[in-house]
Amino acid sequence: MPDKRKVCLSGSGLTKVFGFGRQKTVAVDHVDFSFYEGEVVSIVGESGSGKTTLAKMLLGLIGTTEGEVYFQGKKRDISTQKKRLEYWRNIQAIFQDPFSSYNIFHKIDAVLLDCINMRGGRKLPHAKKAEMMAHACSFVNLKFEELTNKYPFELSGGQQQRLMIARIFLLKPKILLADEPTSMIDACSRATILDMLMQLRDEIGMTIIFITHDIGLAYYVSDSVYIMERGRFVEHGSADDVILRPKGAYTKRLIDDVPKIYEEWDLSTVLPYKHGG
Repeated sequence: MPDKRKVCLSGSGLTKVFGFGRQKTVAVDHVDFSFYEGEVVSIVGESGSGKTTLAKMLLGLIGTTEGEVYFQGKKRDISTQKKRLEYWRNIQAIFQDPFSSYNIFHKIDAVLLDCINMRGGRKLPHAKKAEMMAHACSFVNLKFEELTNKYPFELSGGQQQRLMIARIFLLKPKILLADEPTSMIDACSRATILDMLMQLRDEIGMTIIFITHDIGLAYYVSDSVYIMERGRFVEHGSADDVILRPKGAYTKRLIDDVPKIYEEWDLSTVLPYKHGG
């Protein structure tokens, strides 16, 4: 039975090579993928597997060595600044460190106003813009009247990450790339952030692509999971198929490495701690 879902982002033979000759590093090695509208996808791998490099290629922040990216069925064209900005209206990101995502000279009002302007609301009355900013902040359980005239660095890490989601609420992109969005915040805030992202997906039909090393997160939030090792996708499929019925040795090892509270932990590979060492 043919799949009736619409592909929103796909790649064919996507490759990224850094350096030359003996110094050459193949960070992403001829990967193929298809992400569908409204789908939640997780790309899972250890540090150095190439997943963040792939995310930057999908965002258009770094170029490709080989292969093509297709957006809504057409070959992506970001050859000019105008075309790049148009592409970025449809694909946005939330990064691991929220602090580094903000311009330290821009107040929160300016951060949110940029989003409204980017969506064509530059000529809206000031009162309407204020209403939209307040609504976006309310969506992420922040009070705009308490944020106005402040800088992002005056907020906690969890609040900064929620402000990033408020940006996404205003921009309403078709695709969101979330690169380890909860790894630098506490467990309580982590659950809240994930819940807000899922709610946003449901409200605007957005595709979410998680870039993560957390295979537990991937299982609980994803429709599809891609396992990445040394620049290649070594396994992919539905979350149940990949996590509950893994085929590849690398996938099985990632799952086995997750500590389980009901099993005795194997610490034989951990070096003993030496006092004063």
